[in-house]
Amino acid sequence: MKKMFAALAVSVALMSAAVAQTLPAPTIAAKSWLLLDATSGQVIAAQDPNARIEPASLTKIMTAYVTFQALKDKKIDINQMVNVSVRAWKVDPSSSKMFIDPATPVKIDDLLHGLMVQSGNDAAVALAEAVAGDEGTFVALMNREAERMGLKNTKFGNPHGLPSAENYSTAQDLSTLASRVILDFPEFYKIDSVKSFTYNKITQPNRNRLLWLDPTVDGMKTGHTENAGYGMIASARRPNGTAGQRRLISVVLGTTSDSSRTQESQKLLNWGFQNFDTVKLYSKGQAIATPEVWKGSQASVKIGFASDVLVTVPKGVAAKLKPVLERKDPLVAPLARNGQVGTLKMMVDGKPLLQLPVVALEDVAQASIFGRAWDSMRLWFK
Repeated sequence: MKKMFAALAVSVALMSAAVAQTLPAPTIAAKSWLLLDATSGQVIAAQDPNARIEPASLTKIMTAYVTFQALKDKKIDINQMVNVSVRAWKVDPSSSKMFIDPATPVKIDDLLHGLMVQSGNDAAVALAEAVAGDEGTFVALMNREAERMGLKNTKFGNPHGLPSAENYSTAQDLSTLASRVILDFPEFYKIDSVKSFTYNKITQPNRNRLLWLDPTVDGMKTGHTENAGYGMIASARRPNGTAGQRRLISVVLGTTSDSSRTQESQKLLNWGFQNFDTVKLYSKGQAIATPEVWKGSQASVKIGFASDVLVTVPKGVAAKLKPVLERKDPLVAPLARNGQVGTLKMMVDGKPLLQLPVVALEDVAQASIFGRAWDSMRLWFK
């Protein structure tokens, strides 16, 4: 799983929409939406991706992330039993609950299933208290993680997503959060694919209907309030030709019904898989050139990429990609490993599609005083 997501570490800046514009985006009946190819880290298509929205129960994805991090750091244990507070038990009785009880301690694992499968608001409060002691401290952890992830248009006011002026996000930020959960905690992400969960002798189905309709879908979460409408983040993995598996994440916000968010999410995922390919251009550490180095302890340096480079393009376009390397010549020592030394532009029909940062794949120290003086003379006449 982590190998498939390696390209998320590569900064890929789209330079032109010329190629993508040849393929019209689908019409999605939602206030805002986005389709992310998590394998390459590229947004394939979007509508109003930075519009501020009320995330509703999609908030619980960050609640789960912070809890997963606490488990990883061994601050809590998956089989740990925790007491249920009256505050957790009394959370809005008209909202989604897993029906925990102050009289009965509950396992962290059960709370996580209650959170992500049953969308229990009581489970969200109980987890917040188990991890941080109280809701306020936990919400601070949520916002700290949002800042660390670069979610610039997101703020959390509670761990469950019930209406609050302090709870807002965007399709763009939510897609980033979703991809981080899958990348950082694949073992816990599996909870999202559980179709139903029974607690306190009450069985509730997962509200993500795509788990029954599309066998390639393995998550992630739904949300609904009167103001937010119906939203869904869905993720699916399907074969990517000879290049293994490919993952797409769809974010559909502000639809009019449960069936609508399901239908529009399926439409968006199908469109992305059917009309785009994700191709691996270069491997981490692969030398694409060995240019001359001036005033260095060696005559040349290997240059390439710090991570695997994958790119998502419309079907049929991959064969047309032509690389054009632009270096920061002359390359003068010292050079630091992973320091940027140029840019590789990928061209299609003579037009730039994207650019990739090219880095030194090794350290190059300065030459001796004599060597530097000699190269200074050579550069003078160059």
